[in-house]
Amino acid sequence: MRLKTPRLLPLPSSEWSPEIREMLEASAVGGRVLNIFSTIARHPTLAKSWLVFGQHVLMTSTFPFRERELAILRIGWLCRSEYEWGQHAIIGKLCGLTDEEIRRIQAGPDAPGWSDEDRVLLRAVDELKSDAMITDVTWAALSARFDTQQLMDLVFAVGQYQLVSMALNTFGVQRDEGIPGFDPEP
Repeated sequence: MRLKTPRLLPLPSSEWSPEIREMLEASAVGGRVLNIFSTIARHPTLAKSWLVFGQHVLMTSTFPFRERELAILRIGWLCRSEYEWGQHAIIGKLCGLTDEEIRRIQAGPDAPGWSDEDRVLLRAVDELKSDAMITDVTWAALSARFDTQQLMDLVFAVGQYQLVSMALNTFGVQRDEGIPGFDPEP
């Protein structure tokens, strides 16, 4: 973790308003409210709006599940967001990513072993992070595989998780119990 202690502590359940309680319980994972949600709950208006957008990116996006997790893990790695990495390493396995693929994400699109499709997707994430734009060559390769809504959802997913990574890193949100951190770099 970049910060060993939180700058903003998660909002204790004793301070949850009825509206916050309902919102946090609805976002619970396995009956547990994650630190990210209870920290963002310190700003209820922001939390309410952000959760709607986050719900779209994570749950109702048109972008395929596996590819979305590749993109989220790559942007989490590039942002050095250990919280985001750990959460999505678990989700990535649920969509079929192997431990080896998850480790390889750290090395990026030029690492041996990626399919051409995965390579171009990871390159798009790198381009968005470094230049806030996907190049024409990468866009053309993505367009051969994904439709307009999927391409839009990809860009918004990368942007969402860069934003989330910035917030997690800056606020010092600590990993939840049982969530892995970064593996040693490949």
